[in-house]
Amino acid sequence: MLELTDEGGEDNTAKEASSGESDGASDDIVNDLNSVDASSGGDDDVTAQLSDAVPDELPVDSSWEDTYDSVMPQTSASAMPENSDYESQDASSESLQEHLLWQARLTAFTDKDMEIAETIIDAIDEQGYLTCSLEDIFSGLREELETEIDEVEAVLHCIHNFDPVGVGARDLQECMRVQLQHLSPETPWLVEARKLIMDHIKLLGTRDYAQIMRRMKCTQNELKEIMALVQTLNPRPGALIAPKHAEYVVPDVIVKKDNGAWKVELNVEALPRVRVNSGYAGLVKRADNSSDNTYLKNHLQEARWFIKSLQSRNETLLKVATCIVERQRGFLEHGEEAMKALVLHDVAEVVEMHESTISRVTTQKYMHTPRGIFELKYFFSSHVGTASGGECSATAIRALIKKLVAAENPAKPLSDSKISQILEEQGINVARRTIAKYRESISILSSSERKRLT
Repeated sequence: MLELTDEGGEDNTAKEASSGESDGASDDIVNDLNSVDASSGGDDDVTAQLSDAVPDELPVDSSWEDTYDSVMPQTSASAMPENSDYESQDASSESLQEHLLWQARLTAFTDKDMEIAETIIDAIDEQGYLTCSLEDIFSGLREELETEIDEVEAVLHCIHNFDPVGVGARDLQECMRVQLQHLSPETPWLVEARKLIMDHIKLLGTRDYAQIMRRMKCTQNELKEIMALVQTLNPRPGALIAPKHAEYVVPDVIVKKDNGAWKVELNVEALPRVRVNSGYAGLVKRADNSSDNTYLKNHLQEARWFIKSLQSRNETLLKVATCIVERQRGFLEHGEEAMKALVLHDVAEVVEMHESTISRVTTQKYMHTPRGIFELKYFFSSHVGTASGGECSATAIRALIKKLVAAENPAKPLSDSKISQILEEQGINVARRTIAKYRESISILSSSERKRLT
């Protein structure tokens, strides 16, 4: 584990973490940057003669990482656990089209109906909706089939009953209607739910509950029961079958609290492990100026340069991460509402590097914290002024908006103007348009769309 101090002359110290300090969030970390070394054993003797050719300090604003990505160390097959599921590691999920075609082949379709079904299924998107009209599908069929558009519609109705129910619908109304048809006739409020979907779906979309109650002649409690049944339906049936590819994020930096202090260390398991092959390095001969020996010397020097560049990159990443943790202690202690405003220039000044270097170092690099895994860029945000003359980060404002919306009265949701007024009372000056922008960035609907029955 490394604790980086300011560059004003204090030494960087390396401490070895005991095996009992693991917090369970990751495997034991080998806390030593020297794991990425130029050689092992006798390699140092062979390459010592070339040490003067490579400077101790390399420029950190390089593009090695743009070409060579950090990858997990390869594991041999013999090192894999005995109960490892090899099949699932490279297994591809079934697509919606494949799932529907499998059901179509089990259906008593004629050859003509099967070709129609294949054409329809090919026109269904990942959400389960038909992307073109029946007329387009009909015109795209072979003339030799001698089919009618009514036959195309009959096959479509059959596909509606496939799993997931409602797939192949032409719009939301048809999708929900098909799903309601598959419910038991004894289902409470089924008739009213069908009427709501077929006759008042536009009012439902605008959440005009008062108009719905007047037209359906029902009370608020009855409408709540009807809505509860409608909400059990799936507006995107295809999403249940769409293949989901898991995306794994390996943190580059690990942050944890130890004896009241926040410690920052590199995840050595995620670093590339590179060293010079001792066999090839041993071929270099001292005081030999032959072309072959010169060739080996040059490539050995380039290898050592590359390894030192990797070390330099790792040290830069650790410096930047340490600076971020120092600045964002409030976030680690209290959450998003305590996030401070931070820009690239702030970090660049502390670590004495160019802003472009900071930008590159923080791109696609992740930090594991007790609050979760975040990309380093997450900790950077703009700011707005406060009544006291201070600054409040955009991330903190988004967190405050989220908190206010979560605590609002669903029957009378807060408008953007009201949220702006509440924040102004807390000393944060944010315009209504800025509130709307932040609200949309965290996928919170407008006040009219958030309105609910109580």
